[in-house]
Amino acid sequence: MIWIIFIGFALLSWLVSYQLKSRFKAYGKIPTANGMSGRDVAEQMLRDHGIQGVKIGTVSGQLSDHYNPANKTVNLSHDVYYGHSIAAAAVAAHECGHAVQHADAYEWLGLRSKLVPIVSATSKYTMWILLAGIFTVQRFPAILLFGIILFGLTTLFSFITLPVEINASSRALAWLKTTGITTTQTQGKAQDALKWAAYTYVVAALASLATLFYYILIFIGARR
Repeated sequence: MIWIIFIGFALLSWLVSYQLKSRFKAYGKIPTANGMSGRDVAEQMLRDHGIQGVKIGTVSGQLSDHYNPANKTVNLSHDVYYGHSIAAAAVAAHECGHAVQHADAYEWLGLRSKLVPIVSATSKYTMWILLAGIFTVQRFPAILLFGIILFGLTTLFSFITLPVEINASSRALAWLKTTGITTTQTQGKAQDALKWAAYTYVVAALASLATLFYYILIFIGARR
């Protein structure tokens, strides 16, 4: 049963990723009404919200866009930074939505930021600890329990990420509509693109939760 669940989540993750890439490819061919690039959109959104001190730059990769609250940078992939499409505008506005959250002291973003260094520091060791814990659970159950706690932090981080991403998209879509960067014909496409991007985080969170329960069941079974 557990393997069926894992395979199911793997297939679901692939499906969401495929749909996400397909939509960004399609919406990447639809130009913005005013011809603005992703960089232009990011600059205007930050300016309209009175945000200063946030730098906008490029990063390698596809759909690798992100906002870094540690150094206040909006990092856009090449296609988004230079793109003049609805997809580029939606992604750029979404990442700036995180900058707006930061400026507004949005509580969920603050909580996620506090967990980042902890999860980053422990993630490289967590799977090894869990593996060692499974093999030694009969004699040293504390090892597996420690691994479960560490993995639990990762799962918690995944779920805290959900409201952060959804709220950033809501801010982005509202601003795009208000400024006229999206029209009645393209607003729905921008919303659809960000919706599928959010689905990737939902699937990741649910998969992490299922994996956490799997390790908990191993621990409970060994203690009987």
